[in-house]
Amino acid sequence: MSKVTAETVRRVNGLTARWAQALPEGTVFSAPGVWPLLAFLADGAAGPARAELSGALGLPADQAAAAARELLGALAEVPGLDAALGLWAHHALALREEWRAGLPAGTYGVFGDDLVTAQERLDAWAAERTGGLVERMPVTLTRDARMVLAGALALRTTWRQPFAELPLRPGSGPWQGRTLRGLHRRSVRPDRVGVTGTPDGFVTALTVPGDNGIDVHLVLGEERMAPGQVLAAGVGAVERTLPLTAGGSLPLGHVGPGLYVERQPAVEPTPLTLDVRTVVYEVRADHDLLGLAGLFGLTAATDPRHAHFPGVSDFPLTVGQARQSAVAQFGALGFRAAAATAAAEVYGSAPPQYRCESTVVRVVYDRPFGFLAVDRESRLVLAAGWVTDPAPEPVMSFPGAVPPAL
Repeated sequence: MSKVTAETVRRVNGLTARWAQALPEGTVFSAPGVWPLLAFLADGAAGPARAELSGALGLPADQAAAAARELLGALAEVPGLDAALGLWAHHALALREEWRAGLPAGTYGVFGDDLVTAQERLDAWAAERTGGLVERMPVTLTRDARMVLAGALALRTTWRQPFAELPLRPGSGPWQGRTLRGLHRRSVRPDRVGVTGTPDGFVTALTVPGDNGIDVHLVLGEERMAPGQVLAAGVGAVERTLPLTAGGSLPLGHVGPGLYVERQPAVEPTPLTLDVRTVVYEVRADHDLLGLAGLFGLTAATDPRHAHFPGVSDFPLTVGQARQSAVAQFGALGFRAAAATAAAEVYGSAPPQYRCESTVVRVVYDRPFGFLAVDRESRLVLAAGWVTDPAPEPVMSFPGAVPPAL
């Protein structure tokens, strides 16, 4: 990622933490997909709308456009990140040239009176910019529309160390009784997991490194904690404002949510290892930002009785739509064939002869948890969400098979 200031990262991550507090379970969202467009609106706003947008952004409105350009330039260089960020205006709307000139190339577009064709073009643009993961723009053009704010985001990375697929059957909690499409791996990096304390409770955080500079952090809180509390703690751990006690420094026992340090039989002495069990999931969500207008500084901007954006146009503008579509997928990422091979490794072998013990840091994500996709260099949270409905284990069937005779 190109240079993005620590202040901008802190402000965008702050929006992530606040947004998480206001969202339902089973969701995914991206503050970097919204923050730049709010900043460009703030640059052209006046009166209460300007003040509200400035407050939501966490910086003075006259600095907003420069910070947005800085952030968008950095996002464009993140491998595996496809972000569709758009601001569209009706062709009859005359925009102030100095404001329009401040928008990065590809951010601004025009639509006409043929709304069907215009919608098709916007949908195609969104699908192209997100590699087809988001199939259409999250807004629908109307006859009254003069300006549309929208964003879509899709994220991809490949694990440095792939997972093996093994069924996961939770013995308690909301997923008890289900056979889930589980993921498992062992490594000699126990410090990739740790536990932190917050006023709301303890949170376990696991880092799953990607091969392109993007890491995914899985965060599991105490069962009584709300998703927003757990995700806010995850942001603090990512930014290192909340200290983590790493797995290699933890005592024996149940040391955090889903986190255990154990002595296990071993064939030969081994270093301290990390054993991870989690689940395959896909989360999709569509967000109406005006439903949380106060969070995004858009309350005054939606009032049709006043002109809120004189720096954008002489036409009295209000924000009519502001939406985001996002998707996140987590799995073994191409390791399915290798997982089948690994399942056969014990066939035909003699029982192992255990001669010693080894210490294992074991973490299990077998109930609802949060995730944050993070740019490793800047610590910017690119996307975040909450998993409530993981993928079930596929049912294997063999048409025409006859059961053996007893």
